[in-house]
Amino acid sequence: MTTSASPIARLPGALLSLLVAAALGLAGIVALPLPAQAQVHAHPDESGTPVVRSLESLRDLDYQSWQVVAYREGRPGGPLKLRIVGYPGKVRLDHPTALLVRSGRRQWQLADITLDNPKLAGDGRAAAAEFDLAPLIADLQQNRPLRLELPGVFVELPVPPFVVGEWRSLTTAT
Repeated sequence: MTTSASPIARLPGALLSLLVAAALGLAGIVALPLPAQAQVHAHPDESGTPVVRSLESLRDLDYQSWQVVAYREGRPGGPLKLRIVGYPGKVRLDHPTALLVRSGRRQWQLADITLDNPKLAGDGRAAAAEFDLAPLIADLQQNRPLRLELPGVFVELPVPPFVVGEWRSLTTAT
C-alpha cells in the first residue's frame, strides 16, 4: 500500500519556503499594532456645506474618555472649532468656560463658543462644549503635544502630536 504525500509536501522547497515566509510575515503584520494615522474626514453637513474634521477619543488623567472633534465648515481658511464631548449623564458642562491649553511654558485660553451653536445651546444634556480653535492653530509652528484643561471638568487631557498635526491640517484640507 502506498501513501500519497500531501499537496504541500509535493511543493518544491523554494516555493514552500516562500509560502511559509509570507504566512509568517502576514501573521506579524496582523499581530503588531499599526502606528496612529491621520484621520481627517471631509463630508457635507445637512445643508450641503462642506465640513472637514478630525475626530479622536482621548482619555484624561482620571481615565475618563472624551470625544475631541476639531472641524472647519466651508472653504479652506474658514473658522476652526474644537468640540469636546463627555458621556451624557456623567458630566455637565457649564458655559461659558474657557479652555486652557498648555504646551511646555506656552499657554493659550480658547473662548467658549458653545452657545453660538443652536444645536449645542438647546441640548439639555449639556455634555458638549465648543471652542474657537483658530488662535491656537495660528500660533503653533509645529505638531507639539498639548495639555487641555477645562476648569471644573478635567485637569489634564493630553493631546498627542499626531492629533495636533490633524488639527493644523484642517486649515487647508479640502
